[in-house]
Amino acid sequence: MPLRDTVPQYLFSYAEIEYLEDPTGTLDITTVSNSEFSSRFQPSPTFSPENYHRSSWYWYRIAVAHNAASAHQWQIEFFDQTIDEIDFYTPVGEGFERQTFGDNLPFHARPIRHKNFFVKLPAEYNGVHTYYFRVKSRQQANILVVLRTSDYFINYALDEYFFFGIFYGMILVFCFYNLLMFLAVRERHYVWYILYLLAIGLYEMSVDGIAFQYLWPSAVGWNQYAPGITLYLASSFAVFFASSLLNLRQDHGRLYRLLVGAFAFRTLFLVISLTAAPDWFRWRLIEIIPLGVAFYAAIRCLQKGYRAARFLVVGYAFLFLGIAIKVIQYVDLNWLPLGGLTHYSLGFGFIMEMMFLSFANGDRIRILRVERERAQQRMIEQLRINENLKDTLNQQLEEQVRLKTRELVEKSAFIEQQNLQLAEANKQLERQAREIAEMNALLARDNVELKQNVEMVTEARILSRGVDFEEFSQLYPDDDHCLKFLAGLKWQNGYSCSKCSHSNYSEGRSPWSRRCTRCGYDESATAFTLLQNTRLPITKAFYMIFLVYNAKGNISSHKLSSILDIRQSTCWSYSAKIRKAMKEQRRRGLAPTAGWDSILLVGKS
Repeated sequence: MPLRDTVPQYLFSYAEIEYLEDPTGTLDITTVSNSEFSSRFQPSPTFSPENYHRSSWYWYRIAVAHNAASAHQWQIEFFDQTIDEIDFYTPVGEGFERQTFGDNLPFHARPIRHKNFFVKLPAEYNGVHTYYFRVKSRQQANILVVLRTSDYFINYALDEYFFFGIFYGMILVFCFYNLLMFLAVRERHYVWYILYLLAIGLYEMSVDGIAFQYLWPSAVGWNQYAPGITLYLASSFAVFFASSLLNLRQDHGRLYRLLVGAFAFRTLFLVISLTAAPDWFRWRLIEIIPLGVAFYAAIRCLQKGYRAARFLVVGYAFLFLGIAIKVIQYVDLNWLPLGGLTHYSLGFGFIMEMMFLSFANGDRIRILRVERERAQQRMIEQLRINENLKDTLNQQLEEQVRLKTRELVEKSAFIEQQNLQLAEANKQLERQAREIAEMNALLARDNVELKQNVEMVTEARILSRGVDFEEFSQLYPDDDHCLKFLAGLKWQNGYSCSKCSHSNYSEGRSPWSRRCTRCGYDESATAFTLLQNTRLPITKAFYMIFLVYNAKGNISSHKLSSILDIRQSTCWSYSAKIRKAMKEQRRRGLAPTAGWDSILLVGKS
């Protein structure tokens, strides 16, 4: 390759790089550079050679046509910064000058503080010179060798680190944004997504050599394991994130078990590779299993109608596209490299995946909000139906009372008329005295029956505004619904701390309670209400208030005990408290036509 100032860089490929395998590692530069070994070097049949046998040393040589009149300083750069050891031999006189590089050495041992390895070429050389270098690495080593001017290298390095800053900055921004979302909504999948992003960032930094340069420049041993460990963490957190976002544990048990199995298999594979089979640790493609299972779970959930999974599917599609390009590049299958596009294809896939996974997080919140609004509409519609049903029942009861009353009046008039007729006929019809006595006895029984009917009608009228406990329980089925209703009624005009009057709050310890963000006072939903310190079940306390209020206090504790299945003494004590609240309501001049819930807050300070 001739050095020409018009061409700032040149990438050696195919036959321009010749190689020689040294299985024993005993060959030295003097041996391989003599004429006897010259014929043993073979031109690379692929775009860039690699170390197919990890236990062997590989010798390579390249020829450079120097031009002493060149205005630039030239240097050779090795793109693969994960190579364990490189011995580079520069021809000097009759011998060679050796320089040693590799990630087996601390980062500060490099003459140029850059993630890649560099060798400066002598500026005074003229003509063709052959450079030798041998490589030994425990993982795959791609011999990507490029010839560059120093000026071009500086511009390229600045641009490269600039884009690194953008990439890792995006990861930090996404992490910060999702941390704020987690603090706002307390959804667990935001934590898994943050950990996934951090693991992806550490993996990319490990692969690019940035982590070795800035995070652990002296930790040579850890640097060998960092890419595999961080990639394992990334795939594991991706599995946890997908499981949490898609609600697999609650809604899709089979997919959840499949995802757990994939994670267990990957963890077992890691343990074996770290303890019994070290060569397995270099198999990066094993991550396709957990990521593929997560991708499959997202597709299945999308097919079943879970719309929040659509962005997850698109994000994983971009990720697997980047993985596919890397696999093609790895196996060199009819592949023509396209420069930075192929080298950073996986990073591009990670960026697109991060964007769409963030969209998936936001879309899930939007879907939950829509579903909540629909549920509220259904609840409002059901309350309207219940109100109409209650009005209909009240009308029917009023009609029955009216009919009974009219019947009673008609019977009373008939009895009076008969008495007059009997009184007049008594003087004339002595023989009908027994019949009149029997008729009087019959009328007496009718009067008793009518009196009982009047009492029943009166009781029905007292309770006509209400429903039975079973129907009432459909509106307030449990303590949570009662506390939610009470909290909404209590703070309907806005929250104000009872201690310091501060208006900002957060969730408290008990259900539907509120904690002041200034003084920390935790106020329950029942505090300062008619239900404060009550020992009754809240649902039955609600119903007792409902019954006593609608009966205007005219219902006995025995009747309450029979309806609510509570001791009569407890009913008497609590109904007295309710009547006291009703008197307090009347004393304050509140509307007497207000609903039964209007006295719940009479006890509030």
